[in-house]
Formats: sequence, C-alpha cells, structure tokens
Amino acid sequence: MNKFPSLEQMAVTSEATLRDALNVIDLNGQGACFIIDKDTLIGVLSDGDIRRALLEGKLMDSSVLQVSNDSFVSLPINTPLKEIQKKLKEYIRIIPIVNKENKLVDFVTASHYHHIPLTQPVLDGNELEYVTDCILSGWISSQGKYVGQFEELFGKYVGNENTLAVSNGTVALHLALVTLGIGPGDEVIVPDLTFVAPVNAVLYVGATPVLVDVERDTMAIDIELAKHAVTDRTRAIIPVHLYGHPADMTGVMDLAEKHNLLVIEDCAEALGSKYKETHVGNFGDAAIFSFFGNKTITTGEGGMLLFKNSKNIEKARMLRDHGMSKERKYWYEYVGYNYRMTNIQAAIGVAQMERVSEFVLRKRWIAEHYKQCLSDVKNITLPGEFGEVYNSYWFYTIVLANGLSSSRDSIINDLIENGVEVRPVFNPMHIMPVYSPYRVSGENYPVANSLAQGISLPSSVTITESDIHRVCSVLRNLLEKYQLDTIHLS
Repeated sequence: MNKFPSLEQMAVTSEATLRDALNVIDLNGQGACFIIDKDTLIGVLSDGDIRRALLEGKLMDSSVLQVSNDSFVSLPINTPLKEIQKKLKEYIRIIPIVNKENKLVDFVTASHYHHIPLTQPVLDGNELEYVTDCILSGWISSQGKYVGQFEELFGKYVGNENTLAVSNGTVALHLALVTLGIGPGDEVIVPDLTFVAPVNAVLYVGATPVLVDVERDTMAIDIELAKHAVTDRTRAIIPVHLYGHPADMTGVMDLAEKHNLLVIEDCAEALGSKYKETHVGNFGDAAIFSFFGNKTITTGEGGMLLFKNSKNIEKARMLRDHGMSKERKYWYEYVGYNYRMTNIQAAIGVAQMERVSEFVLRKRWIAEHYKQCLSDVKNITLPGEFGEVYNSYWFYTIVLANGLSSSRDSIINDLIENGVEVRPVFNPMHIMPVYSPYRVSGENYPVANSLAQGISLPSSVTITESDIHRVCSVLRNLLEKYQLDTIHLS
C-alpha cells in the first residue's frame, strides 16, 4: 500500500553480487542499496559506485563487498528531524538509520525523511473513477446512485440492512436520539472516557448525560458502575467501542432489559469489530459509525446510522431530509435537519467498502507487529482482546504506568520531534468544566484518569514493518530516558 520502497526492498546481503545489487537498485528506484550481514549494516552501495567499478574492470558477478562504501554516513534512530535535515543538505543523498546494535531499521532521503504519520487515508482504489462519474453526471449533492449503493454495501458488511448515510458521526448520534424520542427530563448513561460526540449529542436533545467510569482492559463503559447510575429518569445507555475494542454488550443488554433502556452503540471507531462473532452495531436499538478522514474507511466527513427497527429508519430518513414526507413534496411531518451525505462522499465510500476487509486485516497485522515489538517493554500496557471479541484496532493505544504518566506529554513531544506522529488518549469528560456537572456524585473516575495517560501510536494501513520497528525503537529509548529521570527525581 505504501509506494515508497520498504526497508526490505533497499537491502542486499553480504553474499550478493553486483548484478544482485543493480537489480535491487532498479526495483527500489533510490539509486542505492544497503549491504547487511544478519540485519547489521556493513555498507552502502550506489549505482555510481557500481558503474565506476565496472569501468575499472570488475565483473557483474563480483561481490558487493569489493565495491561497497564502508565510510558511509548513518544516524541513530533517535536523531532529531532537524539534524537529519541538516545532514541531507550536505549533499548526502540517502542516509541509513540504525539502532544501538547497528542494525538497519530505516532510511531517509531528501524527499522521505523519518516522518511516520498517525494515520492517513488510502484512496488509490476506485475513488477517483467513481467521483469523476459523479462530476460528469452532474449528481454531486445528496441525490445520486452512490448514496444508496453505499448504504447497501455497508449494510451487507455489518449485517443490518436498516442503514442511513449521513453527513458525519455526530449527527448520526443526534438523529438516533431524536428518532428514539429521547429529550428533556431524560438521562442517558455514557462512558467518561470517550470522544466528546456522544455527550454532546445527549445535550443537543435536552437530555442529561450521566458519566460512568470505564473498564481498564477494554476502555469501555463499566457495567457494574452503570448499574448504580440508573435512576427512574434513565432512558438510554450509549456504549462506546473505544479504539476498536467492543464493549461488554452482554452486560449492556442485560442492564437495558432490566431497566427498559434504549441502547445506542457508538461504533465510530469500531468498523470491523465483533462481539461474540456478531459485528458491533447489531445489539442495540441504534448504532452509529464515522467516516472521518482518520477512520478505517473514509468519505472525508460522513457517518452511518443503523436501527434494529425498520420503522425507525424511515422516520430518521425523513428527519435527515428536513422532515419532508416521502409521499408529498415539500410537505413536512417533522421539524427536521439537513443531515444528508453527498453523492460524491458516498462514491468515495463505495470505493472504500470494496477494500474494507483488507483494511481491517491490515489493522490487525499492525497490532500484532506492535505486540511483538513491545511485549517485553516495562511500564506500558498494551491493548488486546478481552472476552469473546474481535478487535479491529482502529488505533494501537498504549497506556503508561503511573511513574511515567507525568511525562506523557513530554514523551509525545519527543516522539513527534523524532518524526513519529502520535496523539494522546481522550481526556476524561469529568475533568472539563463544561461537562463536570454530569459526573456521578462521589465518583472519582480512577480508571478513566489512569487510561487518559495513554498514547495512540501510528496506525495507518500504509505503515510498513520497518516503520513499526522504528516507532518501537524510538519509544523504547524515550521510555528508558524518562524512567531514569523519574528514578533520579525520586
């Protein structure tokens, strides 16, 4: 998926010939290759080096070791970007990056140096073809064939045909609440650790969010605590499948049945995730998904709303389109909204759905490689799969131990300085003054406070294995540094 050559496409072994090296250089298009011996960097060989060697009488079957440049420049993996850029300006075309054992872990060039994005969309399938079709047909707004196609493809993938494409995930939450009749005087239980959208959507309809702490392993709402948050005003609960790990939907549904609560699943970050072999979004009365640019599939902005009851989807469809009747043009049965998705957005969505399984598998591949690289690192907790779940790992999010939590922001800044784009875990809702009135009386939210000291690592489906190794190496070095600083300060 990444058109820039991988580290494997840049290297030859010490047993290689000049012919082997030229083949590699032709394939990688970088004008050079690295010579390794059991992953240890021992030389650099350019196409110019090979040409000069042939002119001097060397044969194509000569060993690369007879020609390689052993006075090459390399840099350690934690070299700041500014220093890398300075070296590249000194007419050095390509610089290998090594770890402390001198093993080759990355390389930089003037056009590609050391930046590993947190995530980036992959739009090299049929997106351009379908968008062009929209433009040429003139159907660029919410009318057009791709909206219905996107809804149908999405419904087949998740296993629910009652789908409604909307302009973003937040409006999907709002529309779900309005359609289900939640409003002033009602309480809705929401997790304290979440993106702000579900809490805001509850407030949009005039209801009261009730913040409940989360589980340490899943980062999802703690059902035992949610039980104690139910009052005679509680109408609904919104479980959030945070970072791709499903919430305990058995517990959620048992609680909902006992107290006659509506359930709205926030699956914004969980496309591809399953609970007990069923795709998330199929348990509650409604569910929402998001297609923002950093999501597993994207339409730029966009969302999808699902309902268990087909009558609700018809009502939501009218509300999405200003409340206009299906039978009578410009006759309005509800005070509605303009929450429609454009045909252009849906065209991108159709192309993205053609590759959704590939993207989800890639996310899980990324998670497995991070696990292999970081499983022996102390003072961090890795994500996993807890219970009968299938985690789509939208973001691979680690949590720092208490001793390092005060250094979290410094570690993030240093990672970014080293070309590794990361981001912090969401702030707990209860610590922000605008949402603190909705905390449960006497609750201190210890788990949400602890998990908030987490860091989401680069999780783009374009990330390579060598990129992952570099992220892990930089992270290891920084954790060791800050751990030592913590010991010295104490």
